[in-house]
Amino acid sequence: MLIKQLSIFVENKSGRLADITAVIAQAGIDIRALSIADTTNFGILRLIVDKPDEAEKALKEAGLTVSLTNVIAIGIPDKPGGFASAMKGLADAGVGIEYMYAFISRDQGRACVILRVGDNDLAINALKKADVEILTGERIYTM
Repeated sequence: MLIKQLSIFVENKSGRLADITAVIAQAGIDIRALSIADTTNFGILRLIVDKPDEAEKALKEAGLTVSLTNVIAIGIPDKPGGFASAMKGLADAGVGIEYMYAFISRDQGRACVILRVGDNDLAINALKKADVEILTGERIYTM
């Protein structure tokens, strides 16, 4: 039920994102989703890719600071209230969200949300109880 997310330390200077994505492209890896949070001097690039272990290896070989983190991917109906229902399920179970980002999938009428939470098992159980679709790595990696 958990999927692997790459977190890459990025210096906040022109061309760094191009360099990183070139490494990923040269390794034949496809990016499924991304998020970047930055400060004045650096950022953290978070990626969901089709081959996370291979991506981690390629990025480390290129001298980048990278780690793999387990996150949860959910599929929610792309309609008013779809996201609110998932968030209510987590709130009712007392699950805190560290960060999240979303993307639209190729599945018509479905949005995908990547969640990083403090307790994955508690979150997964709460989401299932709220009838929220939990996406597998296989599904996310092949979108």
